[in-house]
Amino acid sequence: MSDATHPSTPDPSSPRRALVVGASRGLGLVLVDELARRGWEVVATSRRPGGQLQADADHLDGRLRVESLEMTSPEQLAALRGRLAGCRLDLLFVNAAIDRGDLPMTEVSADMFTEVMITNALSPLRTLDALRELVVPGGTVAVMSSEQGSISRNTEEGYELYKASKAALNQLMRSYSTRHGDDGHTKLLIDPGHNRTRLGGPDAPLSPDESIPAVADVLEAQAGAPGLQFLDRHGESVPW
Repeated sequence: MSDATHPSTPDPSSPRRALVVGASRGLGLVLVDELARRGWEVVATSRRPGGQLQADADHLDGRLRVESLEMTSPEQLAALRGRLAGCRLDLLFVNAAIDRGDLPMTEVSADMFTEVMITNALSPLRTLDALRELVVPGGTVAVMSSEQGSISRNTEEGYELYKASKAALNQLMRSYSTRHGDDGHTKLLIDPGHNRTRLGGPDAPLSPDESIPAVADVLEAQAGAPGLQFLDRHGESVPW
């Protein structure tokens, strides 16, 4: 009998492996560093070479591999899938979003609407579908969402397009979960809280260094849980 491990079966003696899509800065960059600190092997994507992500990889003794990806490009997604052939993942995490300011929908152009929806809703789900077969049974697929996408909590004015894009993301993830309900993957939408990033602004109450370790705790604690959950950084359910 061969002692080789079947490619779809996690080897408990091997390090956990994660792919973080959208990790060049902000929450994604801190998540990569946090997972690496916890002993994960990490593949992280960036739209452009260099920067802090590559600098971190240079100091992590092979535990962090950087790949180039423009997530909105189906061709680049397919190329990344090819480069990762044979890579088995315990976690696939998609972190990507843009914001085009606090405009009422009456002032949002069709081009702006399309750009934000493609980046924040369509592309993350295309990414999951392109890369999901790399995730081992019992592994996790997760997307960075936001409380801003909660329809029931939309009780204050402002950021209408961003809120709509996150609500669309949540709905598409619900459809994804229904379509792939029997694949054995844990499925998560994560609300990290309002953080001081380029997207969140300088006046946000949280720093990524505060919120992301809690997010990593949730990812690790929920591994193997069935179905789809929309959770905050404390592991509490966020209302849809």
